[in-house]
Amino acid sequence: MSPSPIPARLQALRAAMAREGVAAVVVPTADPHLSEYLPARWQAREWYSGFTGSAGTLIVTADGGGLWTDSRYFSQAEAELAGSGLPLMKLNVAHTPEHVAWLAERFGDGDTVAIAGDSLSVAGAEGLQKRLGPTGARLRTDLDLAGSAWADRPAPPLAAVFAHAAPFATIGRPDKLRHVRSAMRRAGATHHLLSSLDDIAWLTNLRGADVDFNPVFVAHLLVGETAATLFIDASKVPADVRTALASDGIALADYGTAASAIAALPDEAALMYDPARVVVALLEGLPAGVTSIRAASPSTAQKARKTTEELDHIRDVMRRDGAALVRAFRRIETGLAAGEPLTELDVDTIVRDARAAQTGFVGESFSTIAGYQANGALPHYRATPDGFSPLAARGLLLVDSGGQYLGGTTDITRVLALGPVTDEQRRDSTLVLKGMIALSRARFPKGASGPQLDALARAPLWAAGMDFGHGTGHGVGYFLNVHEGPHGIRPPVAGGALVPLETGMITSIEPGLYKPGRYGIRHENLAVVTQADSTEFGEFYAFETLTLCPFDRRGLEPRLLERSERAWLDDYHATVRAALSPLLDGADREWLEWHCAPL
Repeated sequence: MSPSPIPARLQALRAAMAREGVAAVVVPTADPHLSEYLPARWQAREWYSGFTGSAGTLIVTADGGGLWTDSRYFSQAEAELAGSGLPLMKLNVAHTPEHVAWLAERFGDGDTVAIAGDSLSVAGAEGLQKRLGPTGARLRTDLDLAGSAWADRPAPPLAAVFAHAAPFATIGRPDKLRHVRSAMRRAGATHHLLSSLDDIAWLTNLRGADVDFNPVFVAHLLVGETAATLFIDASKVPADVRTALASDGIALADYGTAASAIAALPDEAALMYDPARVVVALLEGLPAGVTSIRAASPSTAQKARKTTEELDHIRDVMRRDGAALVRAFRRIETGLAAGEPLTELDVDTIVRDARAAQTGFVGESFSTIAGYQANGALPHYRATPDGFSPLAARGLLLVDSGGQYLGGTTDITRVLALGPVTDEQRRDSTLVLKGMIALSRARFPKGASGPQLDALARAPLWAAGMDFGHGTGHGVGYFLNVHEGPHGIRPPVAGGALVPLETGMITSIEPGLYKPGRYGIRHENLAVVTQADSTEFGEFYAFETLTLCPFDRRGLEPRLLERSERAWLDDYHATVRAALSPLLDGADREWLEWHCAPL
């Protein structure tokens, strides 16, 4: 095995720190848009640590540091950090301080802590300064030492932008801009700055390919009272798109000039921005006379509430996505039965190819998780050519995958029983399904939030003395990010906002259970919030399940299901059969019919 390149990279970074008199460098998982998935140019944390997970913070000091991440990645991080000299700092584990507390304990008067201002939100900078200030340590956001010491750093992405046009774009760009400007006027703002790429893509009715899995493009957007400026590399914008933008009052400017445009705002201006979604570097030159209005972008809430027309497109996508998965899952089963030497990597390929054959398919919505047996116990596992497991005709295969289509975004998890399974596996799979059913059929009052509903999905596991460590549900975009705010279903967090669930919002429902070294189970559907009823106590909402694909009954223990739960599952399978049968034939339809038979 070749030696790790990480020590040499850290040595170069420490040399840059010494030249600038910096005691510690913080390297977050972030870009100038605070994205979940980062273009290669901003993957500095991975470059300097070797850790490839999607969440984590690296701190480098003159003689040490560490990598902070959560329980989803403990096993992965321990393996990937080997040979780097960096210890794993396990978040939410007793006696392990979170990274800001760790810094505050170690640095004080005369020490400088640096973090690139283009990778730190305004709110994050204020929080860091609040913790470091009393220690006497100085925070610098004007130094990008991790970037400057990065040899052969990748260039910014240059994928072409394209229009998300009718019939899939169901609201025109002028109408979306009018909605935003109306919210600006109510807030007293003359300008609104957006850096979050999903908001910009949604508001401009454009899509791109600058970020893996999310059809967005790298840009900032400044909306004024009558005109707007899109800060983007002009080479990415085709002439017809540029003309269409101009006709709607959106001019183009170079991507790198966004901060100077903010600095040039007149003193009478009032700038609205979300401090959690705008980086501090953009506002460092904001004139003192400009009024700052801190508020969530109005586009964030509007795009989360899918229109009736968007939901029609999404339902059509769900049918085609479900049919693709039926073909893929049957292919996996028949291949194993015929003795083919299939692996987790083959599952990834088979599922991707099945989706790619569907009309309107653009790409995957995230990297497929195909975890066989023990690998399924790693919630964010990914098979690679350097590490994967062969499949066998026994046990459980967890497949979490999704697609990006012009008419919507999908995300689904199914657990396939590839052959004989244990009584314990059937019991656990059924308990997880009971939780999913409980939340799927919930009725709740208008104004209720995800954290208030989360326990419904956990109760069957809690009753058996078990739980899972991730959220139960996340919002999903419309041919946009597979993880979309502002809503979510997760346990309550001290100080966390309770975002009400509103009609038109799509959320995943995905309880799980993970037994390290043995197996993992997760059942996941997407559902949309709908109007259920209106009583003397007010309006009540419900979930309509959107995902269409059978659950593998061979991995369940029906005796653990109550009559109403069996009825829900049978009704769901009847719906799946009716929706997908017209899209399938031959052996694929027979597979569907068998898996959708009543319990």
